[in-house]
Amino acid sequence: MIARVAGVLGLGVAGVVIGVLGAFVQAHRALVELPWGTLTVPWGLALVWIALLAGIRGGAWAIGSRWGAWAVLGGWLVATVALSAESPSGDLALSGGGRQLAYLLGGVIMGSAAATLRVPRRVNAGQEPSGEQGRL
Repeated sequence: MIARVAGVLGLGVAGVVIGVLGAFVQAHRALVELPWGTLTVPWGLALVWIALLAGIRGGAWAIGSRWGAWAVLGGWLVATVALSAESPSGDLALSGGGRQLAYLLGGVIMGSAAATLRVPRRVNAGQEPSGEQGRL
């Protein structure tokens, strides 16, 4: 039991790390010149979303429960909300632009969806799967 609680807390810290790094990486983009104009490719946003979803599903599988997934999402949310608030000097890590709003809303929507997915039960070698899914 203590190991599971420690694992969930560790996954919460991993979510905070993803949130802090994501707040700065999500703003990166590539500009592609095309004959009819410039195409902006938000590769940082896609990279952070992939890292967040992989962390959420990996946390669920590591703990064997959705608690691991929600711990990662909660840690990410705490860090993201903290970095979107104005600092005493007036600086913002996450401003109110389109990519930043897509990062926040997309992360919350996709993260919540990924965290609610069931975790398959682990099957020991030589044992038939029972068909039941993991529980919360």
